[in-house]
Amino acid sequence: MGIVVVGLSHKSAPIEVREKLYFPEETLPAALGKLMSYEGIRESLIISTCNRVEIYASVQESAKGVDRIKQFITDYHNIPREALEGSLYVYPDAQGVRHTFRVASSLDSLVLGEAQILGQLKDAFDIALKAKTTSTILNKLIKKSISVAKRVRTETRLAEGAVSISSAAVELAKKIFGDLTGKTVMLLGAGEMAELAAQHLLGNGVKNIMVANRTFERAEELAKEFKGDAIRFEHFPDALVMVDILICATGASRYVVKRDMVQKVIKDRRHKPIFMIDISNPRNIDPEVDKVDNVYLYDIDDLQSKVDVNTEGRAKEAGRAEEIVTQEVETYLLWERGLDAVPTIVDLREKVEDVRKRELDRALGSLNGITDDQKRAVEIMSQAIVNKLLHAPLVVLKQAAATPGEGDSTIAVARRLFNLDKELKRPEHGKVSEQKDEKTPATPVTRKDVC
Repeated sequence: MGIVVVGLSHKSAPIEVREKLYFPEETLPAALGKLMSYEGIRESLIISTCNRVEIYASVQESAKGVDRIKQFITDYHNIPREALEGSLYVYPDAQGVRHTFRVASSLDSLVLGEAQILGQLKDAFDIALKAKTTSTILNKLIKKSISVAKRVRTETRLAEGAVSISSAAVELAKKIFGDLTGKTVMLLGAGEMAELAAQHLLGNGVKNIMVANRTFERAEELAKEFKGDAIRFEHFPDALVMVDILICATGASRYVVKRDMVQKVIKDRRHKPIFMIDISNPRNIDPEVDKVDNVYLYDIDDLQSKVDVNTEGRAKEAGRAEEIVTQEVETYLLWERGLDAVPTIVDLREKVEDVRKRELDRALGSLNGITDDQKRAVEIMSQAIVNKLLHAPLVVLKQAAATPGEGDSTIAVARRLFNLDKELKRPEHGKVSEQKDEKTPATPVTRKDVC
């Protein structure tokens, strides 16, 4: 049994291809159910976002599992397999574990260090849990990937520093004002980048927003979206006295905010500071405005420079994050290799438990006149003897299974030493059965007892 990841992302396929494989959230339970009907697929999870579509699966055999997953994608989306081969990537076994940890830690994201992907992975996991398409392997993999992502955020600075123009604007505003709670923003113009900056500011405590645009209807539309106030463009100079943060993107070919205008505004504000962001090209705020006391003016190049510095810093932190991922992959693989010993451990415990119960029944049958408390004491003693005798061999089995190159030989010796294969029959579905005395059935032993 192994783990495989099959998918595509912004790195391997253009949006025209990614959107063809997109799974709307409401269709995921049914899609997972269909995937589970393909031979060899034991567990499954699908993550589908604008930047990636990936299928995570626990499969009976890696190569066949990959083939079944590709067939599922072809069947479900009605796309010829040859049309996808150039875009799909495949990560089997240890590579799949590493990829999962890198995705969760945002080392594979379009924006290095962004936190959104971890939430998307958690949502996909929750859907799979509700659809009952995950079990021991994928549950462990995803829970471990979440803990790895948290460790990366705690031990590195991968997520620090703004790496978009809009987030850089928020970062600078916080340096000027400290707390943005209750601050007032004016959007001068209604460009997409200015709108994004306004959304980021509102998400960081800004309370009031005013929108001034040459087309008043557009100002009203945007103001309604932000639950703010629309202002006619010719009236914006009078409203500046109430503004703490000005985001300018009018698309005009000249300066619309000039030094003398701002000097009057600052005087009327009793010299309270104003943070101005000029995202226009060409610029709409006269650079001379920056010479006015208590005015902090940044243009698109200033913001981009900050983004570049922060991006470079994140790239340096990525190396440390990759080291953490490497450590955690090895920890996970140790656990996974240890699962190879589970069937033998279950068989051994079942056999020893059967022997214990048989001998206990014989002993109790010959001890006439003992009390119930005495019987319980003898039972507890027999269990303690068995547990102490089994402890050392079980530890050796687990350690050997987790050590590359030792597991198979040690497990084989244990099965031969305790004569497990001759007396035990394992049906195709994997549960252990043994011919036992009908009067003294063995106590059931489950995977929970040994993991």
